[in-house]
Amino acid sequence: MEIFQATKGMMVHSFKRFITSFFVVIFIALPIFLIVNFMYSNSSFSLFEGLTKDKVLLVGESEYANNTTNVTTNIGGRIHNKSDDNIKGSYNNIVNNNTMSKVQGKIENDTTTTEGRSATTIGLKNESTMHAVIHDDYKEKFLDGLLASEFDETSCISRLQSHLYRKSSPHKPSSYLISKLRNYEEIHRRCGPNSKAYNKIMTKILHSKNIKVDDASMCKYLIWTPANGLGNQMVSIAATFLYALLTNRTMLVRFRKDKQGLFCEPFRNSTWLLSEKSPFWNQDHVETYQSVIEKEKDNKNSKVDLPSSLFLNLQYQANFHEKFFHCDDSQALLIKVPLLILQSDQYFVPSLFMTPFFNKEVEAMFDEKDTVFHHLGRYLFHPSNSAWRLITNLYQAHLAKADEKIGLQIRVFNPISTPQEVIMNLVSNCTIHNKLLPKVIDMKNSMSTSSDKNKTITKAVLVASLYPEYGENLKTMYMNKPTDTGEVIEVYQPSGEEQQKFNDNKHNMKAWVDMYLLSLSDVLVTTSLSTFGYVAQGLGNLKPWLLYKLTNNETHFPACVREFSMEPCYHAPPKHYCSGKPIKDFASSFIYTRECKDYWPGVKLVN
Repeated sequence: MEIFQATKGMMVHSFKRFITSFFVVIFIALPIFLIVNFMYSNSSFSLFEGLTKDKVLLVGESEYANNTTNVTTNIGGRIHNKSDDNIKGSYNNIVNNNTMSKVQGKIENDTTTTEGRSATTIGLKNESTMHAVIHDDYKEKFLDGLLASEFDETSCISRLQSHLYRKSSPHKPSSYLISKLRNYEEIHRRCGPNSKAYNKIMTKILHSKNIKVDDASMCKYLIWTPANGLGNQMVSIAATFLYALLTNRTMLVRFRKDKQGLFCEPFRNSTWLLSEKSPFWNQDHVETYQSVIEKEKDNKNSKVDLPSSLFLNLQYQANFHEKFFHCDDSQALLIKVPLLILQSDQYFVPSLFMTPFFNKEVEAMFDEKDTVFHHLGRYLFHPSNSAWRLITNLYQAHLAKADEKIGLQIRVFNPISTPQEVIMNLVSNCTIHNKLLPKVIDMKNSMSTSSDKNKTITKAVLVASLYPEYGENLKTMYMNKPTDTGEVIEVYQPSGEEQQKFNDNKHNMKAWVDMYLLSLSDVLVTTSLSTFGYVAQGLGNLKPWLLYKLTNNETHFPACVREFSMEPCYHAPPKHYCSGKPIKDFASSFIYTRECKDYWPGVKLVN
């Protein structure tokens, strides 16, 4: 009996020691686990990524198994759910949307790929090295501070992952631009739709003939309205946003149903969408800027009362009338109006550099003057989850494994008078003469070429055109045929709508996907005067080869020229100085502008 009691006592004592040890281990291990997990939660790769065969899950993909994503719509200026089911055709037949997509890593010399990072991270021995890797990835993910970090990442997957699909940009945003963006985000949060200030000031503007803007903290608005195709609209949105930054206005966009589900919301804790129910959805009842200018001319000795809202039309017009928007007098007038409705199909950024009212400020924002759209475009235009799924699926299926990606955008301005054969000859002459693509050779001569299979280079050509025949012709040209360099050429054209469609959501979605895929190219060939190409080159930090604009059955040499700036061309710049004298030479008067190579009356920014 005594032995039993002693044994029992020893067992109780051992059990108590076990329990104590267990809880000690838990209390020590749990905080360490939480700290490590927190360290990696803000990184674009997982702590255990090396154990997943280098596959990267599209963040939020499992949550969207029912093909429903959060996208921006224009119903009441809120974020709504939208189904992907309305996007049909070749786009959603590539791979299963609910499977994991493998990111091949960046095609960049001397740059660590996603796979390399994962493997390195698993075996890190030096804590400082680990923090350096995390810091570099964090900077890259948020584009060196261009993007704010306080976003719900699952609502916009492309914000988190876009840096994995393109080379790191050597162009860094200035600290002043970053501070202006953070300040703007706060203004937008305070003055944006559904805020108390928004409802109050909009009611006041609507019911007052004129309001004095004498308070620096007063909410002022700039409403962008669309004109022409998606490319024109995107470059004009970027220009309008810069104008909003310079004037401390809250920018709202009037998106119709044709742009639902294309882009993520760019500003945190708010929306940039103007509600269809807004009294300023239609500008017909709003006085025009041109009429105010005419009143000013007619009443030189008397003061003109300014309205509470004003419609400003900066569209390209054949019967050009100078608006003097680039002049200080005009800006001194406009700054007093609390609500401006701006319509434009132009990238009017160069005129902001011309304006003494703004030029010091805008020069401080951009250290490199030819990077305005590159920075603002990457800040504003993030593909929605629906668009991003299409982009990444197409990229993985057709571009990821190539040694070099060539984007080819073909715009036909007059398909009736310009035969397909003439366009194809222009494309061939440009790409082969400039050694972007190799020559096809006869099978008899193929034995004399370098054909070491272990060193075969594959080039993927992505064709963007309304006409599918161009992609098919190029594919036929290279299919199963040897080339003089031994390179293998693969051609893919995602869409071919035959004609440009306006106010069409599916058409715009395909156009947006094409533009973004072109921006992921290593080399880009575009058609002169095409804003479609301007968007791709700006997002991708690319100086493209410009195909000569053909309008009839003709030949032209050279078939293309190299662009000197990735900035879009401003097709309708001012023609007069503020004094009324005609501008004869932009370069001598405005140091950051040069005449465009693809359109002689146009100007663009250079560094």
